[in-house]
Amino acid sequence: MQFATTDSLKWTVRKEGIQTESGIVIPESMAIIREDTNKALSIMSKDYQPYQNHELLDLLNQAANLTGLEVSQSGSFGGGQKVFIQLKSDDLTLGNDKIEGYLTGVNSFDGSTSLAFGPSNVTISCTNSFFAAFRGLKTKVRHTKNMHARIEDIVKSLQLVIAEEQEIFKHIIHLSETRIGNESIDNVIRKLFDIKKEVNLKDDEQIHTKTQNKIEQFYVDMNGEISQKGDNLWGLFSGVTKYTTHSRTKDGSRNMENKMFGAYGARERSIFNDLVELV
Repeated sequence: MQFATTDSLKWTVRKEGIQTESGIVIPESMAIIREDTNKALSIMSKDYQPYQNHELLDLLNQAANLTGLEVSQSGSFGGGQKVFIQLKSDDLTLGNDKIEGYLTGVNSFDGSTSLAFGPSNVTISCTNSFFAAFRGLKTKVRHTKNMHARIEDIVKSLQLVIAEEQEIFKHIIHLSETRIGNESIDNVIRKLFDIKKEVNLKDDEQIHTKTQNKIEQFYVDMNGEISQKGDNLWGLFSGVTKYTTHSRTKDGSRNMENKMFGAYGARERSIFNDLVELV
């Protein structure tokens, strides 16, 4: 993963026709090539229209001027297959901790996601990150010849994301005020590691050794967060984000990509919503 200023996205892509080794042309497909590295990012249909990084940055700069936000940082995954740009939004101070808010815009050149935006935050004390869902707002645009959205629509949708961020902050405060219930940890473990209800978590014969090791690491992360944030649901959820941010694999880039686009990110968001239902 590249993660830096917006200079990290100063490259474009082009479309190239495809043919087999014997010279047979495949007319319905095009290769998407990153121009500065000549890396093939994907094979897409001929109707696919890439939304260039400079177009996304220009769009967000215009939106930033109208919303009072600032373009903060950017990054890419898979050599450029997926990209993101973040706008700095509000912060939340919770006790001795600080949670920094961002609005994250995502785009891809491999067909994995359309242009979309969502709230995200980073807990400064432990750099745990949490990406709320990139919802199907008016900002979500398919990669077609008509995908160039109006700036007015983008700003309206960003305002909705800002309002959603404030709701997330309210939920975090409520979580910090709610003690952990007897079943909360077990429910979190089941959802985080995709363990069915009929499986006894205390029976080693029913749980694969690899999963047992993951659960043990989660307990280490959770207990560390609870010791700092208190015996409350925010401490419990912080254990989840610490595991997914730092411990799931040793590859921080891989962890971050999964949190944005993959299964663990989806599980994390589902856990957050489940815990919010308890307060």
